[in-house]
Amino acid sequence: MESIGKLIIVPTPIGNLGDITLRAVEALRASDAVLCEDTRVTGKLLAHLGIEKPLVRLDENTIRERACAVLERIQAGEQLAYCSDAGMPGVSDPGMALVRAARAEGLATEVLPGASAATTAYVASGFSTTRFLFAGFLSKKASERQEALAAMRAVDAALIFYESPHRLASALEAIADAFPHREVAVCRELTKLHEEVVSGPSGEVARMFQERAAHTPIKGEIAIVVDGPSDAEADEAKDASLVEAHERAAELAAQGARPKEIAKQLVASCGIPRNAAYDIALAARDEGTRHA
Repeated sequence: MESIGKLIIVPTPIGNLGDITLRAVEALRASDAVLCEDTRVTGKLLAHLGIEKPLVRLDENTIRERACAVLERIQAGEQLAYCSDAGMPGVSDPGMALVRAARAEGLATEVLPGASAATTAYVASGFSTTRFLFAGFLSKKASERQEALAAMRAVDAALIFYESPHRLASALEAIADAFPHREVAVCRELTKLHEEVVSGPSGEVARMFQERAAHTPIKGEIAIVVDGPSDAEADEAKDASLVEAHERAAELAAQGARPKEIAKQLVASCGIPRNAAYDIALAARDEGTRHA
């Protein structure tokens, strides 16, 4: 009987090896080879499970050059498993590119459910926001990081980021600047012996880790959860919109625009209610008339 090749995406523990699933173990045992980000990391996991399989390194630097060979092996009937270093493959690692390539070739692809640092951190934060956005790693460049955070201010959800230990302090500082009214949770070494969850106002958490980093290097895998928009943030945004609307209305009135046209532009550019926009437009016209 002709064997049918398959790519199996196998989630691995994010820390505690006891979190491996039975299906994941079965898939690893049944595979002809195991593709992985780092052969040393996955090799230790297989040794712990008592499984011996050929390992093929497939990280972000090698996946493009080796993807074709991998797909050919699946087409030839092999069953290949892919593991990231920790957690759910395809989430901020090369696994998604492999899944996309296999799907494009019409190859059988099976994704097993399992541990994920993003969802674990979301629950561990204790925040009550019912939606979340996983945003991966923030940019190493300060300007790009600030731009990305600014774009996420309007997202009505908790935000989840992964971050490296040596960039944690600077990332938290940028988050505090972008979200001064929000709560933040730093989840470090989840499921491991030295698991730590530190939460509080964004500015306080940023200062705490800046002081810690100044005395001793921060280590471990880290996920950051930023709570959803607060009432204070909504009020601040509303006040800023009103200030912008008054300034814009004054400019338009000075140019001779009618109140109806001014109100229309205020609704479109400042996002304020139509009635409030018209009141501001009338006030701008009257103020302009008094100074004429």
